[in-house]
Formats: sequence, structure tokens, C-alpha cells
Amino acid sequence: MQSCLSSRLAALMEVIRPSQTENTAPERIASGSSNSSAHIQHGMLQGRDFDDPPGLLEKTEYLLKEWLTIYSAAPNRDPGKTFSVYIHQMNVQGILKSDDIITRFFRLSTQMMVELCYRQIPDQSQSPSTVRAKLFHTIDAYVKLIVLLVKHSGDATAITTKTNLLNKVLGIVVGVLLQDHDVQVTDFHQLPYHRILITLFLDLNAPDPVLESINYPILAAFCHTFHLLRPRKVPGFAYAWLELISHRIFIGRLLGLTPQQKGWNFYAQLLIDLFKYLAPFLRNAELAKPVHLLYKGTLRVLLILLHDFPEFLCEFHYGFCDVIPPNCIQMRNLILSAFPRNMRLPDPFTPNLKVDVLQEISLAPKISPDFQCYIQPPSFKKDLDLYLKTRAPVTFLSEIRTTMQQSCCEPGMRYNLSLLNAIVLYVGTQAIQHIRSKGLVPNTSTIAHSAHMDIFQNLSVDLDTEGRYLFLNAIANQLRFPNSHTHYFSCTLLYLFAEANSEAIQEQITRVLLERLIVNRPHPWGLLITFIELIKNPAYKFWNHEFVHCAPEIEKLVEFIP
Repeated sequence: MQSCLSSRLAALMEVIRPSQTENTAPERIASGSSNSSAHIQHGMLQGRDFDDPPGLLEKTEYLLKEWLTIYSAAPNRDPGKTFSVYIHQMNVQGILKSDDIITRFFRLSTQMMVELCYRQIPDQSQSPSTVRAKLFHTIDAYVKLIVLLVKHSGDATAITTKTNLLNKVLGIVVGVLLQDHDVQVTDFHQLPYHRILITLFLDLNAPDPVLESINYPILAAFCHTFHLLRPRKVPGFAYAWLELISHRIFIGRLLGLTPQQKGWNFYAQLLIDLFKYLAPFLRNAELAKPVHLLYKGTLRVLLILLHDFPEFLCEFHYGFCDVIPPNCIQMRNLILSAFPRNMRLPDPFTPNLKVDVLQEISLAPKISPDFQCYIQPPSFKKDLDLYLKTRAPVTFLSEIRTTMQQSCCEPGMRYNLSLLNAIVLYVGTQAIQHIRSKGLVPNTSTIAHSAHMDIFQNLSVDLDTEGRYLFLNAIANQLRFPNSHTHYFSCTLLYLFAEANSEAIQEQITRVLLERLIVNRPHPWGLLITFIELIKNPAYKFWNHEFVHCAPEIEKLVEFIP
């Protein structure tokens, strides 16, 4: 039966070959990316409505009804046992004779599932639960057909054939969804697409030797699909999209079961897609009820990651904080509070805690992606490196602010925040290397009087109130679990406070620390040890400043510190 089935599915090989005669813009874009991207993009092109051959609609409808009958008749047994008979029917109807016809079959089938939902969801004669159950049964049957076609394409080892077919189908679903979203606007229904995508993902990740062999390409295909459907591109699909990327099986597969952490970059990109969509609303505090629900859902996802995959948040904290607005303190604290599960955090309230003797304090944390690529243009990076090596020319210090302002392209922002964050972290890591090259360790003495501290002190003085707030936040974003970055930037913040030539700078440093502490837990370990050192060490004369006594929150907070 397997050899017969394989021969009848031979035509599906054509599905993996995008037409060479088409030369549209998306096709050209796809040609420079991965195979997954190329086939999904090609499927998207064919997911739009166009004239079909006479009779194809009727044949597709007939075949879907036949398959639904087979699926419904086998609730407790595998419909795959009669799959070869069904493939024969597809062949008789001419569906398998060409790439074009197969593609049209998938598009028409997907559209029929969607149209069925639009017809039945408004039906008042039945309860909503009954309507949903019937819709889900029909959609699940269609998904089962896709899974069997993917599984049996080629022989058991034909990984490329199977994954390319899956990518083509996913591209068709995306294309149909995008067109439906554009046409329906506020009447758009998420349900059919959510059900197709989540059921397809779960079925393809079920225990099966054939499917296990292509698990990583399956994950890559779905991640690329979800990226194409990100909320900024398809806002009407945002709730369903968040449910998809936060599903426990999806997170578990990407972050827990995929070897060598190859799924981490994929999931980081999806979270960044989510943060970028929320950013304009959060930055302007425009939290209407729909956005507030999405925000609460995002916090829950971060809580899950903090509990189950803290190492993931540790590694990608920089990229996440880079796109989260500065006023989103709670969200940022959740990310920065993560620490490796094999680490036991010292109690930050321990009297006379010697941070510099902790074993972990000399280890550099892993950070993804490479933040140096954000230091643009290349000529500026070259000038920055020159200053760090020679401490000249002095005029470079004044150029930093100008470059950050002139390169800003974010609406409502006066500074290029990505560039500022990258400069702070890059200069800090270079300072650590410089200090250690001399056989020393970072502390408030060894970090002083250097090109690196020149840059930080200049930024604290030269920037206006907004720019300085962003700069100090960039430093505070590195106050995390015990590591060399946390130690260096903690010392830097304390040094800037001690050496400030203006009480306004000291007040702003206090504000940046305090506003991260007065929100609900969790609080990053490095943030706590920095603030405790600031208020407890008499060298900083913290309580001598007037602004301390103008804010009752500070005195209340100190009551809880031993």
C-alpha cells in the first residue's frame, strides 16, 4: 500500500517547486531567504483569489465532503488506513496532475472552511457551543487531510518534499487570511484560521517517527508563518496570534525540546513582534480595553517564561528591553529578574554583602543578538573605538549626542534609543576587558578616569532630562543576576551619583532606581543591591539631599530594608 500511495502522491513533488515563470516582488524577496520562507511566500501569492478552471470548485467541494465522511466514520480508528482510497479519488478527479491544480485545491479548501465559519457563526438557531463543535469537527477533518498528505509525500525519508509541501500549504493559509482581513476589516473572524493553525501544529507534533524526523523544519515553518501574521501586519488576528505563540506545546517545543537551543531565536523574534505592536500604545498610555487585554496576556507569557525558561529571558533581555518603552517598568522587571536555574541568588539584604567576591560576579552573561550591529553608521563605530583606545579626540564626546538625535526615526522620540542602548552596553563591556587586561577587577575606583567613564560622565551631563533618563535606564537594564555586567554597571551608577556635579543628576538616578522598586515584584537582584548600597553607604550621602525628603515613597521603601 505504501508504494502505491507514494506513486499516487508523486505529483505532490511539483508543489515544492515554485513556478519559474513568475517574477513578482515577493518571489524575488523569497529567493534570497531560506527555503521555508521561499515556499511560504510562494503559497501566499497563490492564496489570493483568481480564476479557476471550470468544475474545479465542484470537484474540491465533492472531495472535501468525501473526506469528511471518511473522517467522521473513523472517530476511534485511524482515517489514514483509508487514505490511499481517497488519494485515488483525488487522482481520478485530476487534482494531482499539476502543481497549479494542487495549489488551487488547497486554496479553495481553505476558503471553504472560512466561508463555512462566516455562515454558521451568526446562526441563532443553535447554541454557540454547538456551532463551534460542528465547525471544529469540519476544520479538524481538513487539517487531518493536510497532515496525511505531508506525512506521505514521497517516501519516509523525503524530508525536503514533506517540509516544502507544508510550507506551501501554510503560505496559502496566510494568503487567504491576509485577503480576508483586508476585505472584512472589522467583521473579520479569527476562529477558522486559529483552529487550522493550532490543530495543524499539534497534529504535526504528535508522536510519530516520520513527523519527528522533520520536527525542526516544522517548527521553523510555523515560526515564519506566525512572523508573517504578526499583530502590526494583521491587527485583527492579534488575540488568536497571541494564543498561538503562547501555547504550552509551542513554547515547550521551541524552548525546551529543540536541541542546541535552535528554537530560541525564532521565539525571541515573535516576542519582539509582540512588543513592537504594543509599544506605541504603552508609550502613550493608551490602554483601551482591547489593548489592555493583550498587555495582560503578554505579562502572563513573560511570567511563564520567567518560571519555566529563565535562561531564555537572560540571553535575550537586551533585544527585548530595546523595544519595550521606558515607561513599561513592570514588563521590563519581569525580564530583568530572570536568572539561571542552576544559580542560587545571594540574599541582597544580607548585611555587609561582599558582591565583588561572589564567584559568579566575574562571569560575563551570554547576550543575543549581537548588540554591536546596532552601533551605526560604521564610521561612528570606528570613531567610538578610536576614542576608547586613545581617549581622543575630545570633540567626539559632543558628537555622541548629535548622532543619537540625528539618527532617530521613531515617532515621538528625540533620541535613537537602540543606538543609545548599544553604546552603553558596548562601552561597558569594553571597560570590563580593559580593567581586567591590567590585572584588576571593576570597582568604583578602577572604573574611574578612563575613556569609558569619560563617555558615561559626558552623557550624564551633556544630555537633556529626557536623554539622561534614557541613558540611565540603559544602565539600569544591565542590573540583573550576579555577573560581570551587573557588577560593572552597578559600580558605574554609584560612581555617577557620587561624582555628579548637579543634584538634578542624582535625583534622576534615584528616580530610575526607585520607580523600578515601587512596582510589584519581582525586582532584579542587581537593582536591589545597587539601591541598598546607595542608601546604606554613608560615602554617597544619600540622605543629605533635599529631593529624598520630598518623596515619601523613598522613606517608606527604606522601612522594608534591614
